[in-house]
Parts: sequence; C-alpha cells; structure tokens
Amino acid sequence: MSVLAQTAGAQVVERFLQFRDSAEAATLLGSGKVQELRQAVNLHEADVVIFDVELTPTQLRNLERELGTRVVDRTQLILDIFASRARTREGQLQVELAQLNYLMPRLAGRGTAMSRLGGGIGTRGPGETQLETDRRKIARRIKRIQQDIETVRTGRTIQRRQRQGVPLATVAMAGYTNAGKSTLFNRLTGADVVADARLFATLDPTVRHVILPSRRKVLMSDTVGFIQSLPTTLVKAFRATLEEVVEAKLILHVVDASSAAGPQHTAQVMKVLAEIGAAVTPQILVLNKADLYSESPDAHAMAARLLAETEEKAPPRAVCVSARTGQGIPELLRMIDDLLPLDPVSPCRFRLPVGEGGPLSLLHDTTQVQSVTYLDEVCEVECIAPESIRRRLARYLVTAKPSAE
Repeated sequence: MSVLAQTAGAQVVERFLQFRDSAEAATLLGSGKVQELRQAVNLHEADVVIFDVELTPTQLRNLERELGTRVVDRTQLILDIFASRARTREGQLQVELAQLNYLMPRLAGRGTAMSRLGGGIGTRGPGETQLETDRRKIARRIKRIQQDIETVRTGRTIQRRQRQGVPLATVAMAGYTNAGKSTLFNRLTGADVVADARLFATLDPTVRHVILPSRRKVLMSDTVGFIQSLPTTLVKAFRATLEEVVEAKLILHVVDASSAAGPQHTAQVMKVLAEIGAAVTPQILVLNKADLYSESPDAHAMAARLLAETEEKAPPRAVCVSARTGQGIPELLRMIDDLLPLDPVSPCRFRLPVGEGGPLSLLHDTTQVQSVTYLDEVCEVECIAPESIRRRLARYLVTAKPSAE
C-alpha cells in the first residue's frame, strides 16, 4: 500500500494496523483507533488518510468528519493513479467511466439546504435537490462515455477481424504491475513503450510486430498491469483493452520471479485472467529479472513455486529471462514459435525457376531457409515455412512434412 501511495505522489508519515473480528459499520475502525488516528493526523498535519480497503459511502463520510481531513480508500487511490497515467483518448474515457461509477453512490447531498424552489403556482416546495441534479448529470455522462467506449470497442473488433484476415497470431502480455512487461515488450519488438519502476506505467495497449525464429510474424500486445484487489469498476471499464488478452492465441504471463511476493502476484493475475475469460488460453510463464536471481534459476522449479497459491495442477511452459540484459530471450522466442497454433510451420522443399526471383525473395523474407541448391534451370530451397507461405507457393512445393501439431 505504501508503494501505491508513493506512486500517487503521497509521502507516507505513519501507518496503522488494526485486527478486529468484524468491521465497525459506521467507521470501519473501532472508536479507540479512530481517536488514535485523529491524534496522528493532528500531529503530522496530514492532508489525507488512505485506507487499504474499499470504504462504504457512509464510512467515508463518517471518517472524514471524525478525522477532520480528506479520506481516500484503495479504489479511489488506484483510480487517481490510473487518471494520471492515461494518455490516449481511450484510456482517459475508461478511467473517467470507472471514476464516475465509483463516485455515483458516494454523492452526499445536504437536504433542503441545496434545494431549488419552483417559480409558479403548484411549484412551491422543497423542489429538486442538488444531489438529484448531480446524479442525473453523472448518469448522462456515464451513458455518453459508455457509448464512446463502445465505439472504440467496435473499432477494435474491426481491426482485430482485419488482422485475423491474414495469418498473424496475437501474443498478449499479462502480469502484475511492475513485473517488467514494458521492458520485455521493448526488448522483443524494438518499441519505445514507457518502462520504469512506477506502478501502472502502461495503461494504453500497444501492438507491434515480432519476427520469430521460423521467420513467422506475430503481433505482440502490451496491456495494463494487474494488481491485488483490482477494483471491479476498473475491470469493467477496461473491458475493451482487456479484450486484447482474451482474443490472443498465446499469453505471456510475466512474473517478477525475484520478488518475495511472486506467488501472490501470480495467483492474482490468474484470478483476473479467469474473470475476463482468458484462463483457457495457452500460457508461457515468463520468469523475468533473471539477472537479480540469487542462484542459477531452474524454470520448472520456480514455476511450481510461483503457482503454489493457485489452482493450477501442472505448471505451464516456463522460461527464465532478463528483459534488461536480454538473457533467455532467444529461448522465449523459440517457445512462442513452438506453441503458436496459428499458421504452423513445417520443413519443406520448393523448386523454383531460376528466372523468378520473387518467390525466392519471399522465402528468404518469410521462412527459415536452410539451404539453396541451383540445378540447371531451377533452384531447390530447403526451409521451414509457415502454412500460409506453403499455400501461396503451392505450385513450387515439392515435399512437405506435416507440422508439429
């Protein structure tokens, strides 16, 4: 929680912890702890008190009255961080929608003190409270944002169908925030996505091409990082973004395996993937930050340890990498090549007329060429080619072995 607060720009001066059999309905904390907290607020002249839970509207109002300062719960803190990170129009809309859904039940009116009186016969009375006006305005804004996001979602669907029209599989990155996804994305794709130690440094999805060892091209997408107790409003708001994960043919589940909290982070990501319907998608467990491991890593053993708190019975494919130094990246690319179900590759031989340079150039660009032999008026090319290329150059195909599938 301290890291979240610091990410939002707060300076943590003191922390409190209370153990209770049940939460106090009015203030969450017991009266003694509230008094102790009020004294600390006065001592440090604190501007805000942050709770590591989601408070009810009643608890929020009561605590602000008792403590005499602004109170923020976990959900609002994460929403504030997201608001500061969103750069694209889509990201800003998604964050605003989540903020408005959070704000709606927390609006507090002041009775008839905020009323508006009517100006004619039969209109005298308390009139319409400001609270009702605010709620109606927010409801209209929520509806408008939902329509805008649906437009974005429709556009994404069209783009996705266009991508599916060509044999390019999508590989999506998922993982706990600050696991090194953006650094790994940059390493694999040569992109310049913002990558630093801040939480939620990446909110807006980015898609780039990656060329695999077989010379197949795939699309790699980097998405928002997950976190423990990710607010439901955010999961709903970022549905259009998270669909990139749901529609992917393969998920790279990136874990900071050097972190002591790795098992908890892995379990949380697995939980969110299940919530959005991506639990059945094939995964590679990418054990990142290998350069920080205290000893030589064993990917299988580390994967079993990280999955200890999940319901996974057998660990998926796992590989140890360092996005910072490049360690393990070739092995990761080979593993992606082996697991991708779309446009499978297989060894084959093409016989091309010497005068036709186009097909030969295409094979060099899109396949893993193993040998080229010139025989009089033809040249024979031994290569490992994707199915789409085999179909495209079928008239030159001499032999082909079935794919590994």
